Amino acid sequence: MSAAKVLVLNGANLDRLDLRDSTIYGTMNFQQLSDFIAISASALGFEAEVRQSNSESEIITWLHEAADNRNPVIFNPAAFTHYSYAIRDAAAMLTAPLIEVHLSNPLAREEFRHTSVISGVSHGTIGGFGPDSYRLALIAMKELI
Repeated sequence: MSAAKVLVLNGANLDRLDLRDSTIYGTMNFQQLSDFIAISASALGFEAEVRQSNSESEIITWLHEAADNRNPVIFNPAAFTHYSYAIRDAAAMLTAPLIEVHLSNPLAREEFRHTSVISGVSHGTIGGFGPDSYRLALIAMKELI
């Protein structure tokens, strides 16, 4: 039996983790984070397809594909979290579970980060645990599907 596929989407600037504030985002670069996600997924019986884009339109297209294919999604919308109603509308079309993740805890940061337009269409949100936010989301996804 093949492993269940989970799409792991990452938004703006996550491809540049190695250049961002390590006290907030940790010390992994994006490739290391992707490898960590893949290993964590495999240990739970999933195949993770990890993608990243700085483009709202590309993320929307990927969410449309996930909706059409009924793929579960783990999604770190990054800065798009706070304002992209177009991404929210695309995420709302998913029929398989959607879990929102964040490396940092947005509620412990600047006030503008306290609002998520994605949370309302997600099964849950996990943040503040660094890369383990993704591992915890994979554990939760296993229970959801």
